[in-house]
Amino acid sequence: MGGSICSLESESFVVKLRFNQKSGQKKDKKSENSNLKNNKSLGQHWLRDRNVLDGIAEEAEIKNGDFVLEIGPGLGTLTSSLLKFAGKDGKVLSVEFDENLAKKLPAQFPGKNLTVKNTDFLDFDLSKLPKNYKVAANVPYYITSKIIEKLLTSENKPSIAALLVQKEVAERICAKSGDLSVLSIASQIYADCELGQFVPRELFTPPPKVDSQVVILKILEKNKLKCFNEQNNTKISEKQFFRIVKAGFTARRKKILKALSANLALSKEQTIEILTQAKVSPDARAQELTIENWLEITRYYFNSK
Repeated sequence: MGGSICSLESESFVVKLRFNQKSGQKKDKKSENSNLKNNKSLGQHWLRDRNVLDGIAEEAEIKNGDFVLEIGPGLGTLTSSLLKFAGKDGKVLSVEFDENLAKKLPAQFPGKNLTVKNTDFLDFDLSKLPKNYKVAANVPYYITSKIIEKLLTSENKPSIAALLVQKEVAERICAKSGDLSVLSIASQIYADCELGQFVPRELFTPPPKVDSQVVILKILEKNKLKCFNEQNNTKISEKQFFRIVKAGFTARRKKILKALSANLALSKEQTIEILTQAKVSPDARAQELTIENWLEITRYYFNSK
């Protein structure tokens, strides 16, 4: 992977969502679902609603001639929409971990510009893709954080990604000041984040235990940290920035003064001085601060060293 994102997985946001379906769940009697066999350990839940699937392609802004990366195509229901929107001049590359599904997928789309790679997406080399590729995926919930981390920190980032994820995670990624988390900061430092369509659990086979929502990540040409460094003639690294953010969020209920003092081994007086320079109230809490606040705190913390 590229630079650190303060290890998204290490932050408490990552709800490792494994859907523990009951073994005795009845099969759908409809013929279209009669042959579905989902691998619970891979978080497989099939989505077949064509309006929703076309909507994901639209939210990824896919048009004729685009190169599209699909993560976890499964049965190919989203693949069909992606091929349609990418048109005759476009191309879809689907990365599928499940060997059986990967073998069957190409035969479903004869003559289409589809390539299927049977590999773990986390091991896939994004540097081999063309610039400004687009991503669309119905993401396995249990590796959502790792997928987002890989896309946002890769040297060759996509121009946009539309990911169907757990609704709660989508909301946290797109949270505004007052309700921020390490996840939202780590996402929004690299991308403009928007909520897309809501997808109720009933539209999946088998239905998961939670609802889903599309999160749209429009990747910034220059991330906010780079812009801050250029504007202020500073050299804050990603590692330094996320060290401060994590220190502030270690105890969300504490005021930022106490959180930073405790986790950065600073005296009360030292912390107040840094916060004053950064124009942040000592009584504020971590989730209330903006990304700009965090950048300023990082700046003055390392200036004091």
